[in-house]
Amino acid sequence: MVRAMRIVEVPLGSRSYKIEVGRDLLPELGKRCQKLSLGRRCAIITDSNVAPLYAGKAAGALQAAGFEPVTIQIPAGEKAKDLKYVQQCYDQLAAHRLERKSFVIALGGGVVGDLAGFVAATYLRGVAFVQVPTTLLAQVDSSVGGKVGVNLKAGKNLVGAFYQPRLVLCDLTALDSLAEREFKAGLAEVIKYGIIYDPLLFARIERDLEKILARDPKVLAEIVARCCEIKADVVAQDETESSVRAILNFGHTVGHGLEAISRYGKYLHGEAISIGQVAAARLSELQSGLSGDEVRRIRELFRRAGLPVNVRLTGAEKKKLFEAMRLDKKVSAGEIKFVLARRIGDVEFGQKVPTENIDKVLEELETI
Repeated sequence: MVRAMRIVEVPLGSRSYKIEVGRDLLPELGKRCQKLSLGRRCAIITDSNVAPLYAGKAAGALQAAGFEPVTIQIPAGEKAKDLKYVQQCYDQLAAHRLERKSFVIALGGGVVGDLAGFVAATYLRGVAFVQVPTTLLAQVDSSVGGKVGVNLKAGKNLVGAFYQPRLVLCDLTALDSLAEREFKAGLAEVIKYGIIYDPLLFARIERDLEKILARDPKVLAEIVARCCEIKADVVAQDETESSVRAILNFGHTVGHGLEAISRYGKYLHGEAISIGQVAAARLSELQSGLSGDEVRRIRELFRRAGLPVNVRLTGAEKKKLFEAMRLDKKVSAGEIKFVLARRIGDVEFGQKVPTENIDKVLEELETI
């Protein structure tokens, strides 16, 4: 069994923190929080899928270290990223008398992390929070970097903040219990890091995909840690997404739009951005010089990972998709902006894409 722990530093001055990656870390949660000099009272925000598996273990670890945790449970799924559940969390934090020195623990996947982080950022004008991501997608992406928020009917993540955690504890043991569909959805973000930043990582995923899908502990530990290193490096350069951090949105313009028009029910986030990245790769070929061979490599890797690479939309759905993309946070002066790839490992952000090119690619996605 792989027990070696990897530590990734996120260097943000006074808001710097560590990402710890390893197995069997959840029992150490209380001890890790002791080192952060936090108040005794805390809240574990989790969801209905994760709570039966890990909430008791997390609470026990905190109690053993002298903390007084309360567990707050929200429904599982993207639809929980809603202001009504934020309100419910506020009410329960108040009922349990959390104070300025109290803290919030996000125990779950990306939805829990985004919502719990937003609650922590805004309750009492900000209390500390700790990320304990339990899905592959959350461990490699959404738990790192301080983007927190919830959805509106009009679009994804339209209400939120930049609010960094004090610690990210990636217990790889949690991935053992992850449903196959959820695990594969997380691979969409793993592949993204190869496309936007690291061609050697991309090649390794191509080579070791079978081991990754089999959840080989050694390979997974190395892949998760490498993705966290990339995310940490990008966030350190541009915390609030005024420039280079935008590259992390590769595939998300179309992907977020698909999530919005399906009312966050049809696709998991990773499935939607898998389609979005295949679209972005083809747009990159049309506009940024990405070779046809690399477009095929990208598409084939998503396909091999068991992720969707095509989508069929009616005329009405395409219209809704464009409306959703125009509401995306990456829109500037009403223009939809894309992250496009020159080659695997080298991308450019803020690229204008003519509507006719988007239409052309969406039509192609119906038949590939």
